[in-house]
Amino acid sequence: MSALIEVILPVFLVIGFGYGANKLLKVDSALFEYLMKYAQAFAFPVLLFRGISRLHLGETFDPMMLTAFYTGVTLSFVAGLLGAHYLFRRPWPDSVAVAFATAFSNGGLLGLPITERAYGADALGYNFAIIAFHAPFVYMLSVTAMEIVRAGGRSAGATMLSVARSMIRNPFIIGIGSGALFNASGLPMPAPVASTIDMVAASAIPAALFALGGILAAYRPEGDLKLVIWISAISLLFHPAVVWLLSHGFALGTGPTRSAVLMASMAPGVNAYVFANMYGTAKRTAATAVLVGTAASIVTVWGWLWVLG
Repeated sequence: MSALIEVILPVFLVIGFGYGANKLLKVDSALFEYLMKYAQAFAFPVLLFRGISRLHLGETFDPMMLTAFYTGVTLSFVAGLLGAHYLFRRPWPDSVAVAFATAFSNGGLLGLPITERAYGADALGYNFAIIAFHAPFVYMLSVTAMEIVRAGGRSAGATMLSVARSMIRNPFIIGIGSGALFNASGLPMPAPVASTIDMVAASAIPAALFALGGILAAYRPEGDLKLVIWISAISLLFHPAVVWLLSHGFALGTGPTRSAVLMASMAPGVNAYVFANMYGTAKRTAATAVLVGTAASIVTVWGWLWVLG
């Protein structure tokens, strides 16, 4: 339990600093919005570029593990989407933002360090294989869904064209795609460029968490708590349960099963708020879900570690 607290507590502290800066220091709320835009439009894409450009999948690329994990992602997305719309009567755009939160587990910020602490650095290869496709898969799924629900009376061709345009302009897709191209080229990266990328990438998560704390201070979670509990239940219980069942059904080895289930069991990542902020919908719900889910994961992740042995 102490290892989990050591990993998760810093996340809360950075968010808390942002919250306190807004509430106690009365920092202009516009600062947090602009800081989130920096993280969303620049720092996170650079972080994704760096991760994909340096990735070496090798023997950790296990198609059945990826099938188990991304089946869980897809089912969690559907559960979040339909639950938000039909159970909680939220409009479709809000429901897509909720679905993103239920599908996007915090594998980078929490999944990697928890896996390393639990099973050692050698266990991380499978996690990196999952991360390589995580953001592209969830963003493509969510952006496509958002464009469809916003299509109105447009034809299928016009809707697909709008999806394609959104994909091309999406900073995350640009970062992932350019990183994949650089990786495939095999070209060496000049040391000064690599150092610059490292500095910008290192600012992405702290900037987003600090901005999230300041933004959260402006929102009241009342009225969203039942939906937040729904999001947390899907993220922390349903998603890893699906992956655990499929991992055993596919007879995966111990290593890929542990990595896949632990990555699936993480709370909604800060990208849930980034996506909601990108479309200006369900921002309060997404921000609260990140906090509540992360707090609850202290208990649920401990339980999944016990199940995995």
